Amino acid sequence: MNNKEIPTVIPPPAVIPPPKEYQRFNVIERIQHVILFTTFLLLAFTGWPLKYPGVEYSKWWIEIWGGPETAGLIHRIAGIIMLLNFAWHVMYLAYRMLTGRMKFRMNTTIIPLPKDVMDLVKNIMYFVGIGKEKPKFGRFSYIHKFDYWAVFWGMGIIGLSGLFLTFPVQASYIFPAWSLNWIWDVVRIMHSDEALLAIVFILFWHFYNEHLKWDKFPMSMTWITGKISIDQMKHEHPLEYEVEFDEKKEDEK
Repeated sequence: MNNKEIPTVIPPPAVIPPPKEYQRFNVIERIQHVILFTTFLLLAFTGWPLKYPGVEYSKWWIEIWGGPETAGLIHRIAGIIMLLNFAWHVMYLAYRMLTGRMKFRMNTTIIPLPKDVMDLVKNIMYFVGIGKEKPKFGRFSYIHKFDYWAVFWGMGIIGLSGLFLTFPVQASYIFPAWSLNWIWDVVRIMHSDEALLAIVFILFWHFYNEHLKWDKFPMSMTWITGKISIDQMKHEHPLEYEVEFDEKKEDEK
């Protein structure tokens, strides 16, 4: 027999197919979002008839919620839960940053940057036909950032004034004596009008971008699954795709 050495055939490295979906939000972030929009809807539904009691349909609408007293109780409970959820969210972000689980990157940060202003201008120019190219967005576009930070603005005005109205005796110790004749009227106007602004903003800005857009209708499922498809990620968040996949490929090489 011819004892020749049989050459060793090294198989090519296995090609790992790219994932079909990308995990955009984890379960904690999704729970926080559910609590936020649930309490927001309760506050809107119970607060609107209290703001406009003279409107024809306010009476029967408030009766659906058990009358003014019950509606007011639901309103206050929902407001406190929303504030606690907001505090949980802020502490959760602080924990992620302190433990290194969240890192600042230009293409993935929620912090507004000068690029967002340029993206806004570039997007307007594209839609009116002046620009030839749409801007490339990272994890969050200027639309998402405006949507997100509006909550912080609203919590500061609506939340603080709501606490004052919920606990007027305790709040009266904070206000100077010379302001007590007019401060409560200012607090009520702040709370009521800012809440109206928040409802209008959510209805026209957030609801359109996440529900009524042709590629999202009737709604984006990300708030439930936390995932988006890779094709959607490439289309809507190309700069984030480069960070999460293209850079990782380079590191593996």
